Amino acid sequence: MSVKFEITKNDKGEFYFKLLNGDGKTLLRSEGYNAKTSCTNGVESVRKNAGDDKRYDMKTASDGRPYFNLKASNGQIIGTSPMFADAAACEAAVAATKAGAADAPVDDKS
Repeated sequence: MSVKFEITKNDKGEFYFKLLNGDGKTLLRSEGYNAKTSCTNGVESVRKNAGDDKRYDMKTASDGRPYFNLKASNGQIIGTSPMFADAAACEAAVAATKAGAADAPVDDKS
């Protein structure tokens, strides 16, 4: 399954990236960045850290739905997944992120 990064800009001028799967569904999304270079650095951090099992922090939302954070080597969160219907869907998203993020192309829509 091919994945890609998509960079967008909101109406407040903040840049965001998403890692999308082959169906266009979000695997991971970033915080808002004031500068595009910071957003691009976030993409590179995901590429660098996505292959490392220790960088994934599995979480459960207050309503019981699973999600995960991807962390950099310094422990800072670089991306958060959406909430998933079940653990299997969450694990599949982690697997897709691990497999595809390092080589994922960037679609800049900002």
